Amino acid sequence: MQSPDIPQLTHQVLWAALALSMVFGAVAQRTHFCTMGAVSDIVNMGDWTRMRQWALAAGVAVLGFGALVFSGRIDPSSTLYASNRWLWLSALVGGGMFGFGMVLASGCGSKTLVRIGGGSLKAVVVFVVMAVAAGATLRGITAVVRVATVDPVSWQLGTQAALPQLLAPVAGWGLPATSLALGLVVGGALVGWALVGDGFVRAGNLLAGLGIGAVLVAMWWVSGHLGHVAEHPETLQEAFVGTYSGRIEALSFVAPYAHALDWLMFFSDNSRVLTLGIVSVVGVVAGSAVVALASHRFRWEGFGGPGDLANHLCGAVLMGVGGVTAMGCTIGQGLSGLSTLSLTSFVALAAILAGAVAALRYQHWRLERSA
Repeated sequence: MQSPDIPQLTHQVLWAALALSMVFGAVAQRTHFCTMGAVSDIVNMGDWTRMRQWALAAGVAVLGFGALVFSGRIDPSSTLYASNRWLWLSALVGGGMFGFGMVLASGCGSKTLVRIGGGSLKAVVVFVVMAVAAGATLRGITAVVRVATVDPVSWQLGTQAALPQLLAPVAGWGLPATSLALGLVVGGALVGWALVGDGFVRAGNLLAGLGIGAVLVAMWWVSGHLGHVAEHPETLQEAFVGTYSGRIEALSFVAPYAHALDWLMFFSDNSRVLTLGIVSVVGVVAGSAVVALASHRFRWEGFGGPGDLANHLCGAVLMGVGGVTAMGCTIGQGLSGLSTLSLTSFVALAAILAGAVAALRYQHWRLERSA
């Protein structure tokens, strides 16, 4: 059997990831797709339109992931989210921190990149601070705290902590069929709820939901099928080239922040190589910038004063620490992780939303107090 050309295959994975992340950035810039904005719209105005955009994207991602598993294109046990440990406390604490922080910082990790592409210097500061905080929580001072507190708390299960793996023995259909069935049920419910919204079926909303969801499914295929090597010629083991973890990855925007900053700072070190996560960070900014410039939306934006700066700095730190603790952000856990129906992702997403609502209530309280 002919050995695969690993460098060439890695380049294909990275170029595909760059193209897909540019589409993500372009769609998000064009449609104002934003999880924090969706929560804010509900709390402040009772408007569920952007939340339905998010639900449509999540539904498409869940359906697509289930179809990929059923067709044998990817192995769910090889994804970044596959684990026998249900890390509920890490997801709860980290998710709450991330959700609170993204409100203070005017958007989550993906929205920060979209805003950078639109000319926001505030978002550049958030990016750098969040990257440093994430790096410290991966391997630095806050990592010591994380490992000593929330990480050891988990439920050890006899199988992977995800709905398909838990229900497959009960259903008796096998994992591929169970994954597809649950994808149809959960994903179909999300898509159906989104589409029945009054006035939702419009070009912009459909582009946001279907576009973002399709990008996530395509990214699963790129890292899990295109980049799959059954036997790496150097290690003689299964490998997924182009990913930082060596496992199947989709989009996420917390740890890749730290990896991107690390790559820039130590560029001359040959051990620092481009990964799917790093090129995704670049791609979202580039895709957003293209649309912002083409549509004349590009505007330089700075801080309004010390208070504005303080809020964004605090929010960036909370997102960096919380996102790594929760093992993902609104995209990493909220869409990518949720598409695998991981139990940890469900907890992380709920905590992120609760943290965002708490932060919005806190802002309202401060405004009332100052008035």
